[in-house]
Amino acid sequence: MNRYTVAVLVMNRFGVLNRVTSMFRRRQFNINALTVSETETSELSRITVVFSGEEGAKQQLINQLYKLPDVCSIKEFDEENSVSCELLLIKMKNEAETRSDIRSAADAFGAVIVDYSKDYMMFRLTDISRKIDDFIDLMRDYTILEICRTGSVSLEKGSSTIRQPINL
Repeated sequence: MNRYTVAVLVMNRFGVLNRVTSMFRRRQFNINALTVSETETSELSRITVVFSGEEGAKQQLINQLYKLPDVCSIKEFDEENSVSCELLLIKMKNEAETRSDIRSAADAFGAVIVDYSKDYMMFRLTDISRKIDDFIDLMRDYTILEICRTGSVSLEKGSSTIRQPINL
């Protein structure tokens, strides 16, 4: 099964996210990651979806998404044509016997301490999904108290954008 990343530019209106995600449900795609935010204009939102499935079904899904009235444009991303990243916050138990190992691993991955107490250390890491997965796997050797991570966000390389400037 293939993994896809698709950005859907939509009108920023009540219920649009539900209509878009319902299309994935109806087509029986599992959403692995989902991020939503306003864009450079408050009239539009960008929904970035990472999901798994077959190529033919994915193309059919995209065709159906274009039929939704609030969808303005859709862009599919791959590693060659885009820059993608996600954010991880991870809270680790702060114990004297593991503290230096945890901090060394965090330094090696470029994670930054954003909160610290005698009981815990919290790190922030922004990177590609695979590196974040690797960091979490390494931290499993220690005591993870809590994890929160965003979905992937992606922009196409080069000067093209998901849409041409329009007057709203």
